[in-house]
Amino acid sequence: MPALLLTAHDCAGHIHLIIGSNSIANARCAKSIEVGAKSIVIAPPEADMHYSLRHRVESGQVEWLKRDFREEDLMTLGREEIENVVDAVFVTLGGKERKRIPVNVLDSPNLCTFSLPATHSDGPLQIGITTSGKGCKLATRIRREVAALLPPNFGSAIERLGTIRRRIWEEDHRSQAIEDLTNLAENEDDDIPNQRPTFNRLISEDDREAAKTRRIRWLSQICEYWPLRRLASITDDDIDSILQSYTTSSQPSTNTSSNPPLDISTLDLRARPQPRIILAGSGPGSPSLLTLATHRAIQTATVILADKLVPSPILDLIPRRTPLHIARKFPGNAEAAQNELLVLGLEALQKGETVLRLKQGDPYIYGRGSEEYAWFEERGFRPQVLPGITSALSAPLFAGVPCTSRGVSDQVLICTGTGRKGMAPKPPLYGESQTVVFLMALHRITELVESLVAPISVGKEVDGENEAKEGGGWPKNTPCAVVERASCSDQRVIRSTLEFVVQAVECEGSRPPGLLVLGRASEVLKGTGGSRWVVEEGFEGFEGLDDTFGAAEQAEEIGGFRELAAERAAGRIGAMAP
Repeated sequence: MPALLLTAHDCAGHIHLIIGSNSIANARCAKSIEVGAKSIVIAPPEADMHYSLRHRVESGQVEWLKRDFREEDLMTLGREEIENVVDAVFVTLGGKERKRIPVNVLDSPNLCTFSLPATHSDGPLQIGITTSGKGCKLATRIRREVAALLPPNFGSAIERLGTIRRRIWEEDHRSQAIEDLTNLAENEDDDIPNQRPTFNRLISEDDREAAKTRRIRWLSQICEYWPLRRLASITDDDIDSILQSYTTSSQPSTNTSSNPPLDISTLDLRARPQPRIILAGSGPGSPSLLTLATHRAIQTATVILADKLVPSPILDLIPRRTPLHIARKFPGNAEAAQNELLVLGLEALQKGETVLRLKQGDPYIYGRGSEEYAWFEERGFRPQVLPGITSALSAPLFAGVPCTSRGVSDQVLICTGTGRKGMAPKPPLYGESQTVVFLMALHRITELVESLVAPISVGKEVDGENEAKEGGGWPKNTPCAVVERASCSDQRVIRSTLEFVVQAVECEGSRPPGLLVLGRASEVLKGTGGSRWVVEEGFEGFEGLDDTFGAAEQAEEIGGFRELAAERAAGRIGAMAP
């Protein structure tokens, strides 16, 4: 099939026949109305009409002929000025005979004399994508991808550039007309003694044409070579400046660096991204588990505010030029450190910076992400939120603990081991088929385990007041696992039971960040082998991937993490709080 000829038609006042009443017929009517054509739907009265199309008929946007299609409709329903021949026919039911009238038949490319491309419209800008009948869905996707590459409201910029072109043309013609009138008056009064000093100045036709050429050439060059974002930043005031530069100088310079009609630095400053705040999760610890979106945010942010628990391999990816501030959180100072980061972020936003608030795991899983979102939004900056792989689900996986397993665990509960202001939260009740993951719990694991194994109690009256201290009712022999620094090279897993896990952590020491996994799923793949606890050192989750793909290929796949890490290790520009 030969390539199609893409054209743009002025359909204002045209009459389009739409044969059928289904969803495709509704889409065809919507497009016809959008371009200023009149739509006439032909379908029998008992036809099942699409609800949106019926609304268009009831509102008077579309005319409905309640009958079957007739051959003479092609020659009688059109405009009088073209002898009542219709301008286009859209068949959504089946093929119809054509009489040199443009016809589009649904899912029948061989019967179509034209097709509608997937279009992106923005003011005067229209982009049409066609696959020549090979895949309308693919054309729609390509259209979305192409439109996403354009600056916002680029149609308005095109309108302004068109205004510049028109006004240059008008200025040239107006200047030529004034000069012609002046020459005519001077030629009629050759004997007048008070002739102007410029009377004998020689201005050749070539000089005038050269001036016109320079103006249009300048406009053509900026359209051809300037970045689209710079073009999009031109304002209405800039149009006047451009025209003024030509009317005040009879010989405008072609060297835009010595006599630029527009200040390029000003335009580029306008085209800079607006200040924004990004809340992003850094995953459990390994750079390989960063999402591509978060990695791009790390590379493009101008200020980064990181949680204290974000591992150093992630921080090593931050470019040296980017200021980094790490939360100074320690017991008793958590709220002050949080407020400090929020203030730093707000100050940076007010300076026009792109601020990345980098969090451990996922920002909405015990990361105070929603609180920070609301805080910045109240101050006029709506954050963009990027998910991260939460350690609540990935850490058990790297420790060989399937959070769900048929016949063992059919529920997963994510809890915090530390409530607000350091208070102990209410322990979850025992569930035999439940896996519970406790985040931020190891620093108070003794109190947590005591509340979990305590019996489920009811309120009792003490000194005239009702006091209730409810335990979880978990058996002491319930398997559990402590997972620390998941996915990092120094990952450690301590497998035990509720009876001995406190003793195990006290003996082995703490290696934050870590979490506690509780439930029978903890021993589905690996157990303690009868010991009170078992310690497993190291992380082998990605072993063999380098050999499979090659070091260079892997570095390219994940965005050059190794090169960036080496660059980062050489030094850092920016303040890192202790």
